[in-house]
Amino acid sequence: MKNLIEIYEKKQIEKLVANKRIPTFRSGDTLKVTIKIVEGERSRLQSFEGVCIARKNNGLNSNITVRKLSHGEGVERIIPLFSPSIDKIEVLRKGDVKRSKLYYLRKRKGKSARINDRDRGNEKDQYELKEEIVKDQSPEKNIETKDSSNVEKKIEIKEDKPQQKDENNTTKEEQSELSSKKIDKSENETKS
Repeated sequence: MKNLIEIYEKKQIEKLVANKRIPTFRSGDTLKVTIKIVEGERSRLQSFEGVCIARKNNGLNSNITVRKLSHGEGVERIIPLFSPSIDKIEVLRKGDVKRSKLYYLRKRKGKSARINDRDRGNEKDQYELKEEIVKDQSPEKNIETKDSSNVEKKIEIKEDKPQQKDENNTTKEEQSELSSKKIDKSENETKS
């Protein structure tokens, strides 16, 4: 029975993240979460920027806790990760911490609440848009591909052509470099 629930949750997660990108992040990272707020007939975007102090991975019920200081007061917000009200999540800074839950930051203020930076390299996004690319055999053509979600991708394929050489066996790029070097030498000689 549990397998059926897991399969259903995976399908629902794929539907929810079909048109948005969720980056890879951990506790200690500084995030900027943009949330859609609906007020009557109007809707607006509001961003909440702070340190991710906790992350709960529980399939469709996954959530993150983001903490920031607002006018000297600590404000925390628990945000469901796969909520349709989330417009986008951006990682502003990557923090170097040893724990997964940073609840100790609630008691700290000032310099003791700082988190060191850490470079984690280029991490892949946890969930990203799926696009298929089809290559055509004919060079120098614009190709449009469409998959089931109506996502279009344009690709321009160019063939490398051998450059033409003149009687001195030099290309146009090499000639321009040589002429610029000659000009520099002549300027240096006139100065001295």
